[in-house]
Amino acid sequence: MKFIDEAKIEVQGGKGGNGSASFRREKFIPRGGPNGGDGGRGGSVWAVADENLNTLIDYRYTRRYQAPNGENGMGSDCYGKAGRDIVLRMPVGTVITDEESGEVLADLSENGKKALIAAGGRGGLGNLHFKSATNRAPRQYTLGEPGVHHSLHLELKVLADVGLLGYPNAGKSTFITAVSNARPKIADYPFTTMSPHLGVVRIEHENSFVIADIPGLIEGAAEGAGLGHEFLRHLERTKLLLHVIDMAPLDGSDPVAKARALVSELGKYSASLAAKPRWVVLNKLDLVPQSDRQARVAELREALQDGEGAGRPFFVMSAASREGTREVVMAIAQFLDEARRAEKKAAQDAADPRFAQHREDSEGGAASAGDEA
Repeated sequence: MKFIDEAKIEVQGGKGGNGSASFRREKFIPRGGPNGGDGGRGGSVWAVADENLNTLIDYRYTRRYQAPNGENGMGSDCYGKAGRDIVLRMPVGTVITDEESGEVLADLSENGKKALIAAGGRGGLGNLHFKSATNRAPRQYTLGEPGVHHSLHLELKVLADVGLLGYPNAGKSTFITAVSNARPKIADYPFTTMSPHLGVVRIEHENSFVIADIPGLIEGAAEGAGLGHEFLRHLERTKLLLHVIDMAPLDGSDPVAKARALVSELGKYSASLAAKPRWVVLNKLDLVPQSDRQARVAELREALQDGEGAGRPFFVMSAASREGTREVVMAIAQFLDEARRAEKKAAQDAADPRFAQHREDSEGGAASAGDEA
């Protein structure tokens, strides 16, 4: 199936039914009073995250979705039937934005998450609501309200813990194949990967993380070269970026210059994305002669950790032979475990400040005991 991660659609809630102006007229009851019922509510449009979907392709071909209108009210106190709601199923990770205002209406970040994207109109009131001691035969009724209309932009951002960043042929697809269950297409020509791939990396039975293989980014992407910035949005949700660098390019290009050019392109796309934790991973160690490996690694490490890259975690591996891949995976697992604990701690503190106070008291008591000892 073709991968589609952006679409534009229109959604329209159903119109509410009109209220009724009716009077009870039966034998021996000539003046029975008003009995006009209310109109039914218009149907609404809902969006639901479905983990069984992985593309927005359905919304490329059907672009307008309108919920049914509510029925009009009737006599004999009969209310109109409400319009049926319609549910649009979308992949987990879809962000729904109003095109006119730019407001994010929903972020379907969890399977089963449901969001109202176009409410149906309320039904009108029948004349039975207007009767009073001074108005015993009201002929007033109200019309149903129109449903909400939105022009929406759907944007799919894959949900991954780790994103692979690098030039084409850096070995990203080979790495994700080596450590996960993903099986992207692999070849020795540029732009083999044409759409994001997700793989689950399992460390233990209950310890795993998701890694995303993103199509390669090249210098000049901001001006439309290569695949441009088309897929970089998929890295925005990640907690960690792995910058995979080909340490032995077949074309003889300079790995350091290419790495710096890629970081520059990343900054042009998004300052927040460029500020994410980014680790440097030298790949294709198996292509470097055994006698030259130590000197080559030392040379690239010094150049890549100069200036902006100083202090970044640094790894060397061969994804093809799987040499060094376990060290990378275990370091990622430890980093993510610490990040999740920090997020849980922050969530507890935000929900109840007593958690933070209790933790501070406990840590202070432990420190005092240590000082006394």
